[in-house]
Amino acid sequence: MFRYLSLDKYNDLLSSFNLVNTTDIKKINKMLYNISNNIDANYEEIIIHKKTGGLRFLYAPSKELKSIQKRILKNVLEEKKLSRYSYAYRKKVSVLDNAKPHVKKDVIVKLDIKDFFDNITFSMVYDSCFNETLYPKKMGMLFTNLCVYNNRLPQGAPTSGFISNIVLRNFDEKVGSYCEKRKISYTRYSDDLTFSGNFNVKDLIKYVNKLLYEYNFRLNKKKIKVVSKKTRQQVTGIVVNEKVNIRRNYKRKIRQEMYYIKKYSLKSHLKNIAYKCDEKTYLLNLLGRINYVYNITKDTEFYNYKKDVTKLVKKLDLK
Repeated sequence: MFRYLSLDKYNDLLSSFNLVNTTDIKKINKMLYNISNNIDANYEEIIIHKKTGGLRFLYAPSKELKSIQKRILKNVLEEKKLSRYSYAYRKKVSVLDNAKPHVKKDVIVKLDIKDFFDNITFSMVYDSCFNETLYPKKMGMLFTNLCVYNNRLPQGAPTSGFISNIVLRNFDEKVGSYCEKRKISYTRYSDDLTFSGNFNVKDLIKYVNKLLYEYNFRLNKKKIKVVSKKTRQQVTGIVVNEKVNIRRNYKRKIRQEMYYIKKYSLKSHLKNIAYKCDEKTYLLNLLGRINYVYNITKDTEFYNYKKDVTKLVKKLDLK
């Protein structure tokens, strides 16, 4: 389709995506290719210590690259169709929507994709999102290079979540079709796969494991969970036995953290808990947990917490 596209037409198409703040095509090409050709210099590695031990590596794009990625997300990616079974990284879709299909079910099976983002490669992103049937090859390679780092999807780039949904679209549809035939409810939230109903658990796990392998992924066998209705059933942190709800101790911990921050200051609180990362990382994590509770409960208390923490983040940004 694009094989015989003239240079002028190519430039017009590239300019139409509005990826940088200029309409001068020479400047557009220079800015995009300067970053694309020096991608290593446009990421900062951030190491986070997991509660369970081990490390999580995030890759924060530079200000310039992040701006371009946000525009790729808005002007290029978000028009693409996703599977109705995927719930993460989507506007107006929340963990609550992911949990609702699993309320009042006999059995819930929770599976985890091992090293999810690290196993989404350059070729997978190109083939799924930017291939030659969608864009000129040169442009598709440019877009892919602007979204991939070290041959993997970088956790920290604004494009990575949505791209992962596109890459998994066909997988989700195959799993969804398998489940619908057996009256199993299926949802995927990033690397978390949830199944509920009354079904043969071993057959399901065997099927998913085999299909993941075909898509270059692996099942994290250490994280397989089978939960009956006789015990507390949780989906993405939400209790779903009889209705959607939040664990009391989860809310209690947030209240406690907010109390200590207000009484002793953020700095003293972090020193007291021996927090090893920077203040902003902690606040963003706390804000995420507050948003999580508020989105489900719509509790005014947590709305006020949200405002308080947002103000603290803005103060740090001004320093």
